[in-house]
Amino acid sequence: MARITRRKFLQYSGAGMAGILASHRAPVFAQANTVHIVRWNDFVPAADKVLREVFAPEVQKALGIKLNVETINANDIPARATASIQSGNGPDIFMLLNNYPHLYASAAVDVSSVAEEVGKAQGGIYDASAQLNKVGGKWVSVPWSVVPAMIAYRKSWFEEAGAKTFPKTWQEYHALGKKLKAAKHPIGQTLGNTFGDAPTFTYPFLWSFGGQEVDAKGKVVLNSKETVESVRFMAAFWKDAHDEGGLAWDDSNNNRAFLSGDISASLNGASIYVAALNGADKFKTDKGAPLHTDILHAPLPAGPKGAHAYHTAFNHMVMKYSKNAKGAIEFLRWAHKKENYEKWFTVQKGFAVGPTREWEKHAMWKNDPVMAPFRTGAAAQKRLMGYASQPDKKAAEGWNKFIVTVMYAQACSGKMKPEEAVKWAAGELGKIYT
Repeated sequence: MARITRRKFLQYSGAGMAGILASHRAPVFAQANTVHIVRWNDFVPAADKVLREVFAPEVQKALGIKLNVETINANDIPARATASIQSGNGPDIFMLLNNYPHLYASAAVDVSSVAEEVGKAQGGIYDASAQLNKVGGKWVSVPWSVVPAMIAYRKSWFEEAGAKTFPKTWQEYHALGKKLKAAKHPIGQTLGNTFGDAPTFTYPFLWSFGGQEVDAKGKVVLNSKETVESVRFMAAFWKDAHDEGGLAWDDSNNNRAFLSGDISASLNGASIYVAALNGADKFKTDKGAPLHTDILHAPLPAGPKGAHAYHTAFNHMVMKYSKNAKGAIEFLRWAHKKENYEKWFTVQKGFAVGPTREWEKHAMWKNDPVMAPFRTGAAAQKRLMGYASQPDKKAAEGWNKFIVTVMYAQACSGKMKPEEAVKWAAGELGKIYT
């Protein structure tokens, strides 16, 4: 064995023994380029499998990055992100929902280079996605996907109740819902404190009656006759047409209730249909046919002030405390390349759509007409939380506290009269918008 002199040892070790002692650790001759990402447990499990079994080995081969994919309940993400920021230690990338990037903007690395590159290459990022991910003129997170919200419903049960097409107005849906519930096929909807289906139902419902959280200047205007009318209507609609257990549901309960035949309709992403499609031998109608053959999708009905929608956004933020922010950014740039992103996109089967117009053109949409309503859902999104002002940090706080959803839940549960529920919610928003 060749003998290493003291002089050569000091040369090989770079900074020498003094450097080792100053750093309080042994010399590292090779260090893995690891990127740790935390995301939600996807409602399409095959998508998580792509990240772990396809993306991880391919990005290691392409960039030398070891990808560590951790998935958790989406409702746990805000607490996990807050704890990591406060401790200055945690994942390199967090998947954040909706306008949560505004809450954590000060803890984010500027990822404008990636977002602008993606937008330029793929037909432009949707305006709504830009509003949710840009703060102070810079991209604090990169939009990854949007899950459009549509009502999945049982075609045969609706026809038996006299509806050949989905109701166009809330009044029509209410009347039909009474018949469905009488036939033991109630509508199923969560009004719980959960990230997705509850607020994507209650915010558009509020807008469709003319209610809004704030005006264009950020003044709280929730306590209005329009809002009270919407809450009063919802309370009656809930009692007459819904499975009232939905007050305690999260975003998975309605999926299970639909797939088991306990409810006839529910506002949801396409995960109910995708699960029925993938489990054709498991999920059947009461007549024994594959359940997916009896499912159609429709947008939310219109109220006195029109029809509106909100579609859940999923975004990736690189954290300032990260010791490998450069690697995290390079991973996102790689993941958004069309040939890579497509592998994740196609297994979603339309449950999640891309953040740019490019993905509306994908050949996948021609394969299944039942999924057609989801193709342009994200493009049609016009209103966001905090309307008629901005989806800023204050709007994110109101959303994260479920104030609008709780307002409706208080009236539907009978704990408060509609007027009292609206007054309470306006007061809670007032504590934020001061």
